[in-house]
Amino acid sequence: MAAALASCDMAAVLEGVREARGWSQGALARAIDYSQSWVSRVVNGQQALTVPQVHDLARRLQIPLHLIRFADDPEPNGPVPRRRPGRPITADTLFPPAPGAPGAPGAPAHPLRAGAHHSVDETTTAALRAITGGQRRMDATAPARNLLPSAMAHVHLCEQMLGHAHGTPFFGALSGAASEASGFAAWLHADQGDMGSARAHYRTAVVRARQAGMRLLDVYMLGSLAAFETDTAEDPEFGLGLVREAEHVLGPAAHPTARAWLACTEALAHASLGERSEALRAINRAERDAGGSANADPPWPWVFAFDQAKVAGYRALVGVRLRDPYQARAAFGEATAASSPPSAKQSALLQAELASAHADAGDIDEAFRLLQEALSTGLRYGSERVVGRVRSFRRRYRGPRAVCVDALDARLATLAADLPVTG
Repeated sequence: MAAALASCDMAAVLEGVREARGWSQGALARAIDYSQSWVSRVVNGQQALTVPQVHDLARRLQIPLHLIRFADDPEPNGPVPRRRPGRPITADTLFPPAPGAPGAPGAPAHPLRAGAHHSVDETTTAALRAITGGQRRMDATAPARNLLPSAMAHVHLCEQMLGHAHGTPFFGALSGAASEASGFAAWLHADQGDMGSARAHYRTAVVRARQAGMRLLDVYMLGSLAAFETDTAEDPEFGLGLVREAEHVLGPAAHPTARAWLACTEALAHASLGERSEALRAINRAERDAGGSANADPPWPWVFAFDQAKVAGYRALVGVRLRDPYQARAAFGEATAASSPPSAKQSALLQAELASAHADAGDIDEAFRLLQEALSTGLRYGSERVVGRVRSFRRRYRGPRAVCVDALDARLATLAADLPVTG
């Protein structure tokens, strides 16, 4: 069942559920509200499933969505791979080791299995978390490509220490430290456009958080994965499902920072799906939580305060997705004028999004001025995510030709030719 979930082998999942509950095939069909003939075709590998059908089956079988992901990223409504007979099912394949972790392809053997001996004690977790915290703070000013090698080495170190901690009182706390390290590595991989590695690290981060039994860390990693799926992977329906799972874990009596941040992630998913009223309700809820007197001293693992300026940045993104350029521009101005404005890379992402709002309002010169600034920041920090947003806007743009459009085209053409570019 573990491998079936990891590889999206829904035939094996259905058969496993049927056997575990002692159902006939007809009883299974009735439980999931599909016909017995359809279930039979799926189980026998004669029926390919679409992504929406997989999501629907997961919901009906009460399978958390983060457990299911496609290795090959099929088209949103295309068929998923059929069952491959004879494939062995092992628990190790449910969450494959993140790249660089022990057990991953090319990684060194686990030190315990190699006969090495190292000890963990009450200082190990604090030391590992301090390293991750320092790396996260450096992300505001350093290119992700410069941080990635040390972040990956740190993930490997955390996994080694976690392996040594089995059977000790420190295992839970070290699982939390490993979760933080994997979550930050996922963020860096996403910034570099490596979707597969980002997703693998986020999934590892969720698993480690649950091993640690740390509810807020679990929510933080689930919400981060939801934001990644919604905004970077452009799968808002899947992202919204992950938000729902995170909300269930969070509960109603959580810290306002966590509630506001998760509500913003929800608002962006709704807006990306064109669901205006749901998006606005979620962003208004975020504003209430962020602006309340109780929203002070953000809880771990939130490193920075999630205040009204952060919510304004999300409101700008929501306005862009809902094609409301005036709301988007006003919110962007509020976010950048705050005493704690977004980091350079976050501002560049907002600029690339805001360019769409200006283009929709007919202000082409301002739209392409913002794109040029965002591109300069993306090049300066080596952020494939920022550069990709600029390219994505240009591919979608169908407005009039102008000098500013030609200037951006010339710059992008130079990048495509891999010639030196001044940022």
